Amino acid sequence: MNLNTKVQKISGIGEKTAQKLKRLGIESIKDLMYHFPYRYRDFSQIKKISQIQIGKENILKGKIISISNARSFRRRMKITNAILKDSSGSIKLVWFNQPFLTQNIKKGTEIIVSGKIISQKYGIFIQSPEYEIVANSAPKIIPIYPLTAKISSKQIRNIIYRVLKKNKIPEFLPTTIIKSQNLISLDSAIKKIHQPKNQKDILCARKRLGFDELFLLQLKAVLAKKNWQTQKAPIIKSKPKTIAKIIKDLNFRLTNAQKKTTSEILKDLCLKKPMNRLLQGDVGSGKTIVATIASAVAAENHFQSVLMAPTEVLAFQHFETFKKLLKNHQISIALLTSSKAEIFGLDQKKIKRSDLKKAIKLGEIDIVIGTQALISKDMKYHNLGLVLIDEQHRFGVKQRLALREKSKFFPHILLMTATPIPRTLNLALFGDLDVSIIDELPKDRQKIVTKIISEKQRKKAYQFLLNQIKNGRQAFVVCPLIEAGENIDYDNRKAVVFEHKKLLKQFPNLKIALLHGKMKSKEKNKIMFDFKNKKYQILVSTSVIEVGIDIPNVSIIMIEGAERFGLAQLHQLRGRVGRGKHQSFCLLFLEKFEAQENARLKAMEQISDGFKLADIDLKLRGPGEIYGIQQSGYLDLKIAELGNLSAIKNARQEAEKIVLKINKYSKLKNKIKEIEFKKI
Repeated sequence: MNLNTKVQKISGIGEKTAQKLKRLGIESIKDLMYHFPYRYRDFSQIKKISQIQIGKENILKGKIISISNARSFRRRMKITNAILKDSSGSIKLVWFNQPFLTQNIKKGTEIIVSGKIISQKYGIFIQSPEYEIVANSAPKIIPIYPLTAKISSKQIRNIIYRVLKKNKIPEFLPTTIIKSQNLISLDSAIKKIHQPKNQKDILCARKRLGFDELFLLQLKAVLAKKNWQTQKAPIIKSKPKTIAKIIKDLNFRLTNAQKKTTSEILKDLCLKKPMNRLLQGDVGSGKTIVATIASAVAAENHFQSVLMAPTEVLAFQHFETFKKLLKNHQISIALLTSSKAEIFGLDQKKIKRSDLKKAIKLGEIDIVIGTQALISKDMKYHNLGLVLIDEQHRFGVKQRLALREKSKFFPHILLMTATPIPRTLNLALFGDLDVSIIDELPKDRQKIVTKIISEKQRKKAYQFLLNQIKNGRQAFVVCPLIEAGENIDYDNRKAVVFEHKKLLKQFPNLKIALLHGKMKSKEKNKIMFDFKNKKYQILVSTSVIEVGIDIPNVSIIMIEGAERFGLAQLHQLRGRVGRGKHQSFCLLFLEKFEAQENARLKAMEQISDGFKLADIDLKLRGPGEIYGIQQSGYLDLKIAELGNLSAIKNARQEAEKIVLKINKYSKLKNKIKEIEFKKI
């Protein structure tokens, strides 16, 4: 057997067990080895039966003085009853639908049990306790594994124990790194994480395995950056007159942060190596202005720019902004989506799709803005020098690579996002990118008044909504679900379809639209354009509106089930209002007005800085939930913590030290090839 051997080859594992393991992502022996416990039960902390605490988890050791099965006719189940006795007393143990236990546990057997003590009118007992039969070789610390239906932690543990006896994990880290970081061997770490003798074993194993995850992540990024910097890109020289003219046409001053990030980008464009930069900016911080300046400079250097957005609505908004900012320049701009083809800056404004594509191919268009239509097979570019991708995490790696490959040389790449990302995640996730941050909002931007609303305050909140609409404003109502029944924790009110029907009855004189992700693209775009043109007063939607919807007349957003969203996402949703001259409001409705959730969401009332909220969110919820990292395939960290900046920096330093001599370490090179991150 080797690490790639399928689990079906392991003695005692049949097709049914293999299918159960597959649901946990376990198909090979290697998958088994890396299926780590999520917690441990320390059977060394044993209490006497006389010391038990009702309602709490207790670990007891004693002899079974009786055990038998009985049938409950009322519930149609089999019940196993046992009595456990130690020197201080005895207690009843109860298991449901596990009649086979009488074969495993005999009268007189010495066992250790762990479970919650329950007190009812029938007496005190432990319900469904976990147990270990006492033997000289029995471990005192028991790993508890992530599970799926119809397979127990004990089953997985026993399978892993059998495999550990017959397999050794080969080392891939260079000895120099193992020594400098004071790490144990990989084989030892894997064995200790599954079979620890004490808490020190667990700490040593986690230190090694956590370092591996961060080191490989950073080494992959360092190698990607090194490879990127060997490529040749077009030199796009800065054009001070063009920049000054754009800035002069603005009806406001650039913030210091906008000036700084613009300078960083323009310096990159002057170099022979391609820019590979991430531009982060809070909602409304002015990323589009920076992107416009960079695109205009590229046009003055006779290079085309492409800006790809995830939605047609957002692409159209960028098109309108670019037109407004570049109206006094001799620069041609085109919009190309699945349903639209428009042009600005040339004599003809209406144009056929085929003619527009021909004009782009011939180099008659300087800046092309659109959706995935920009990467269709028949799209050809004349001299593509700058690629801009907005809300880059919304695209898959193939889509981003396809756009890059449309150029005849390596174009400069600028990725943009309004999702605030903490410094630790920047280093961990985007180690191959240079990062620019617009961390300053324009001075004239009004603070959005944010309030947590209890169910008792709902009527008052609806009246406030009506008053806003009477004053000519519009409103968003956001729900976490599309339809009821998707999650049993929610009631109907959290479903957008139900909420839409309810508000139609509540406000029969208002025009209320419905929007969610399952609608066809054409239908969604029409609803958004109609809402922007004030054909509707309220838009009831899921979180699909969180990206790039710019409607200045909307002054209020009501978010149902706010506790189900992370702070970063709530901040994104809040950014859909406050984009005009009117004072705007964000009302957070809680499903359950609990003290803990109230305290978490209080941060939304008090903090308007997206990066501060992102830091809080990272500590409370972890990166996978916030940024969809685990789901979108950026990485699969099981041990390492992305909030640990010193650990990430440490791994980065080791990666940078070894990258120049990577060819000496064939095992490490092969390990790197196993890792695929879905990023440019």
